[in-house]
Amino acid sequence: MNCELAHERIVMGAYGELPDDAAHELDRHLATCPECQKEREQLRALKLLVDAYPVQEPDPNLVTRSRLRLEDALDALPPKTWLERFAQRLSNNFASMHAAPLAAALLLLIGAGAGAVAGYHVAQRRAAQESAIAEPTRSAAPIPANPVEVANISSIVRQPDSEQVEVRYNKLVPAEVKGSLDDPAIRQLLMLASENSASDNVHDNSVELLAAECRAGHGCKGAGIRDSLMLALRYDRNAGVRLKALEGLQPYVAEDLGVRDAVLEALLNDSDPHIRTAAINVLEPVDTDTSVRQVLHTVAHSDRNPQIRLVSRQVLSKVPEFQ
Repeated sequence: MNCELAHERIVMGAYGELPDDAAHELDRHLATCPECQKEREQLRALKLLVDAYPVQEPDPNLVTRSRLRLEDALDALPPKTWLERFAQRLSNNFASMHAAPLAAALLLLIGAGAGAVAGYHVAQRRAAQESAIAEPTRSAAPIPANPVEVANISSIVRQPDSEQVEVRYNKLVPAEVKGSLDDPAIRQLLMLASENSASDNVHDNSVELLAAECRAGHGCKGAGIRDSLMLALRYDRNAGVRLKALEGLQPYVAEDLGVRDAVLEALLNDSDPHIRTAAINVLEPVDTDTSVRQVLHTVAHSDRNPQIRLVSRQVLSKVPEFQ
């Protein structure tokens, strides 16, 4: 890869638009090209500084009204069957069928075959429903096949001195599941509770357990628990929950640029000075990173909080470039 192509991919990567294979190729190039590596660090620092400006949030009442109107409109739409969607596709392509007789004939044959298959499936579904009505009601499976089916998490209880966790969740009827913290079903429910829970206590417990798993190094992968903690650090309204999320992300700030950026955003934007001070301490092991140094330098000279300025200067005093 040449430097010109690398520059284009650096910009795409900064905004999360770069595919995984291209990102790996870019990383190999950056490992041998100090100039391109410096450009990426400067771009990341600039993006973080731009993100530091507050974004005006929409009025909560407007968001609520819009969401309710959208839900009402979606509920009013009649559900389309597979055959109706197929018929609509046929009508959309009807004009092109005149210019392609062979394609039209094939399409009609496919439609006839699809209709026969759909009729078979309808008959099978009806037979299954009738048999389900005739048979006695069976107990539901303890673990949901899809987390989307879970309405909310009602409680989370960890057994003392044990890895066993009891998670109760609501679907159409209350249900519960028990398992170890490394159980994929338990982890899915904890991540769901950390992102959306009707109970503040359940929400706090889920983030605390996820953070504990990350601190212990128990399979805290970026595509799962780590992402949930970054989401909590960025957007949770409870300062205590944000602090727990920050503590859980601390072991990964050196190896994960996404975690590092989330901690830098907390340093720049969080409303709680204790979390901002904790973010500075978390970033201290990577204070030689260009973007980290730039943000610390900006905070040390222009932040309104004197304690934040002092802690930032103490960290910068250990970095040769800013002595």
